[in-house]
Amino acid sequence: MTAGTTLPTGTTTAEHELAALQREHGRPLFALLLRLCDGDRQRAEDLVQETLVRAWQHPEALRADDFDSVRPWLLTVGRRLAIDARRARQARPPEVGDAVLENARVIGDHAERAAAMLDVREAVKTLTPEHREVLVLVYFQGASVAEAAEALGIPPGTVKSRAYYALRALRRVLPGYAADLR
Repeated sequence: MTAGTTLPTGTTTAEHELAALQREHGRPLFALLLRLCDGDRQRAEDLVQETLVRAWQHPEALRADDFDSVRPWLLTVGRRLAIDARRARQARPPEVGDAVLENARVIGDHAERAAAMLDVREAVKTLTPEHREVLVLVYFQGASVAEAAEALGIPPGTVKSRAYYALRALRRVLPGYAADLR
């Protein structure tokens, strides 16, 4: 299984030995790995390939005189690779397919909302006290124009104009939020 000599066809003896190893032990190795991978054929095929790569990387183990067949060595390596792969999958979060993502609930980003609230609070502080009073009553506390006029002791037309000019001032201070202030 070393680099080997080059045969007339352009392949090496190592490649021939590896192909012979695959033909002789590939099916039993695949059957074992398929069981260890809970029926996942693709994962089992990947592990067979990885096992054969390990055999190619360690030719000394395959030529040892301690055993008659290399199958036990291959099965042990394959089993250990399957165990390592299972542990690696359990150590990281499971992968999610597109179908799952399409049906997932979308949760709003609270950080963006909190940052926007801070921006608006700072911008409201730049308004005159009269404009701020109207804006707080009408937009933040939900009062009608008539209720705000009564609470402030000013005519409803003045409430409307102050609200208009307050929003216009906020549009200048918060250019990124201009669409939200209409």
